[in-house]
Amino acid sequence: MDINLLYAAVLAYLCGSVPFGLLLTRAAGLGDIRAIGSGNIGATNVLRTGNRWLAAATLVLDAAKAALPILVARYFWGENAAMLAAIFAFLGHCFPVWLGFKGGKGVAVMIGSLLALAWPVGLIFCAVWLLIAFAQKMSSLAALTAAATAPIFAFVIVNEWLAGTAAVLAILLFYQHRANIGRLMAGTEPKIGSEKKAS
Repeated sequence: MDINLLYAAVLAYLCGSVPFGLLLTRAAGLGDIRAIGSGNIGATNVLRTGNRWLAAATLVLDAAKAALPILVARYFWGENAAMLAAIFAFLGHCFPVWLGFKGGKGVAVMIGSLLALAWPVGLIFCAVWLLIAFAQKMSSLAALTAAATAPIFAFVIVNEWLAGTAAVLAILLFYQHRANIGRLMAGTEPKIGSEKKAS
């Protein structure tokens, strides 16, 4: 294995594993985010504290912690390293070693990754998310739809390598949303703005 790819993977995992949702809620005196709602560390669960600013900050920082190692990897080691960094930043966020490999679901990280790898694809991901969220009022369905279509847009706009990277991210995101998928199939997934016990 190219040592530069190893550098990119380690850097991205470490950046991705920073639990901003946990750190911000603790700093704000709101306790352990893992004891609230779904128990994950992402922006959707932070929103359940009632603090929209903290949720927005978590979203931005989670996107940035993916984008930063991707941009660094591209600058020093090239495009292949950047795409590998996207995958490992996602793994770091979802399975952080510091938190017993229990992290977030990866939506913000996928947004940051796609924006850094190819910003038009990232913007389309956001547009699809917003469209489905507005039409169906379900955050999970919006995320799953945006993730499922991202490889297609990546292939059309960029190339098959980015499409493959987006597909890996989408598979990981679907895995992290497996409970949501079960509720969607059962018709019990709560809508945006409703009281939720899990996400």
